Amino acid sequence: MDNDIREERRKQAVLARHHIYVKTEESQSYVSSLSPAERIKFMSDARAANALILKKRRRRSLAFKIFGVAFLSIAALIAILPIFFTFLNSFMSSTEIKSNYGVIYESLPGGSEEASRYIDKMPQLQLIPQQVSLDQYSELLLKTPSYLFKYWNSILLTVPIVLGQLMVACTASYSFMRYRRKRREILFFFYIILMLMPFQVTLVPNYIMSDRLNILNTPWSIILPGVFSTFSIYILTKYMRRIPKSYIEAAIIDGAGEWQIFTKVVMPNCKAPVAAMAILLFIDYWNMVEQPLVMLQDETMQPLSVFLSKVNVEDIGIAFAACALYMIPPLLIFLRGEDKLVEGISQSGIK
Repeated sequence: MDNDIREERRKQAVLARHHIYVKTEESQSYVSSLSPAERIKFMSDARAANALILKKRRRRSLAFKIFGVAFLSIAALIAILPIFFTFLNSFMSSTEIKSNYGVIYESLPGGSEEASRYIDKMPQLQLIPQQVSLDQYSELLLKTPSYLFKYWNSILLTVPIVLGQLMVACTASYSFMRYRRKRREILFFFYIILMLMPFQVTLVPNYIMSDRLNILNTPWSIILPGVFSTFSIYILTKYMRRIPKSYIEAAIIDGAGEWQIFTKVVMPNCKAPVAAMAILLFIDYWNMVEQPLVMLQDETMQPLSVFLSKVNVEDIGIAFAACALYMIPPLLIFLRGEDKLVEGISQSGIK
């Protein structure tokens, strides 16, 4: 009977599309055919079944939430533990660090002449120092001028790259957003290909170009390739193309030129992604190692990221203090711009 009713309704729908309406007899549902007592019992059973289903769903959702929170908490603890470990151990004296972790460093290649390949006893992992010492910081900052020079080299390389890349990315992204022609789309496609390539692939062409431009072994051999990187151009272009065209059309009607549209309409809507890109670029280029090793043969011009492994191999306490000071600028920038970073990533669609 149900199949007959379904077939009849299908025929009525087909006729209705041609504005032909046929009057049919009203079909009686199962609930309307029940007596009042049976109807009450049927509805109570349905409510009980729905309540049981909802209860199971709530339990399942709560279990997934608990599991997710526990997993993310453990992952966050594992990720942040090395930072706390480095900062707290930087206040240990050298003798305390050697007594706790000397077994690990002696087992590494070059740790000692009779170094074994495997650790013969369990090291003592201690977070809180028994006696706070600042000798390693005073020796590093007051008696090791090369460390401060390397610190300044990192700033002189990272800040111009970040500022220059943002300037180039904003203007280039505006051009790709405003003039979407076939040639520009082909050029943008090549930008995407360059972005997908690892920088190790472009390191040799950059070296050859720097050699021909006579800027090898100078800071410009690091700054210029970083300024014209394609990653920020791609991200900002994708975001600018999401700005409603009505904003730009209204500015054109008001008599605004291209520069006014760029500075008064487009850039105020791109504050969050620009701030996010600035944070990501600073962290990325602050930790660069391969580019300075290849482009800068003069060790006095290399940044702190290269010099960090050589700061003091024999005194582990100074190495911990150097690592702690090295992490301060990225951490401060990240904590200061965390809201902008999250907002910019969520709006620009960075994965």
